[in-house]
Amino acid sequence: MALLPILRYPDPRLHKKAVPVLRIDETVRKLIADMAETMYEAPGIGLAATQVDEHKRVVVIDVSEDKSKLLALVNPEILERSGEQVCEEGCLSVPGIYDKVTRSERVRVRALDAQGEPFELEAEGLLAVCIQHEIDHLDGKVFVEHLSQLKQGRIKAKLAKQARITA
Repeated sequence: MALLPILRYPDPRLHKKAVPVLRIDETVRKLIADMAETMYEAPGIGLAATQVDEHKRVVVIDVSEDKSKLLALVNPEILERSGEQVCEEGCLSVPGIYDKVTRSERVRVRALDAQGEPFELEAEGLLAVCIQHEIDHLDGKVFVEHLSQLKQGRIKAKLAKQARITA
């Protein structure tokens, strides 16, 4: 396994739409393992392949307290949404930035697991938010794009300043 570099907003590669995985093989399983290691090390609770410059429809998520429930979603699609919740979100591609985003409270999603087996999952609360956030990444959208233009401008300025300080 290897740690992968995480793209930082506003990197234009974060806006590239991911393509479906046609065959789950060792390459895809290695990507899942490397993404999981990268997510845990960051530390985070979700990571989309887009964030590590792999434009395939692959997501890893673990919202458990003890990091023991890794969920890999290949070609995920939301089948149903219901309710509404406002959650404070952050993102490994937008370090140090947190803001409130409105999402569906519950989702039903269909995906393939790391062995290529199809499954459906009903999620609510934090897991539902995380699934929606990561699927947004696969569709080329970063969570800050749910915010006002003013907030987006402030976030870009803050990140540019951080980059200058660490450079």
